[in-house]
Amino acid sequence: MMKRVTWFVGGMAAGVAGVGAAKRKVRRVTNDLVPLQLARKAGTQVTDRTGRVAEAVREGKRAMRLKEMELRARVEGRHSTLADELDDIETVLVDGKPVEAGQVIVLRQVKSQDRGSRVSRIARRA
Repeated sequence: MMKRVTWFVGGMAAGVAGVGAAKRKVRRVTNDLVPLQLARKAGTQVTDRTGRVAEAVREGKRAMRLKEMELRARVEGRHSTLADELDDIETVLVDGKPVEAGQVIVLRQVKSQDRGSRVSRIARRA
């Protein structure tokens, strides 16, 4: 008989706790679905996306200016590539692996101690 009472009381406690949790959840969801809350969320999302679009446009304009400067330098003969600097037998290594000269970005150039020619420091893969 005591086992039945224990299980009955345990079941009632679990039921009461479950109903309380469900009630709190329903209140939270209904508060989130109030028209004022929906309008605030929509406004926030529009503001975020507008900012992202504006940043993308700025990034595109920066890339356009850089590309234009590169093309002007190439037309005026002020631009050279890593491939132009290498002999046919020289190889570019990044992390010990050979790569094509067009796959790297040169940050700066230094004088080589042994040959006196320009050697490009390789920064990262493009």
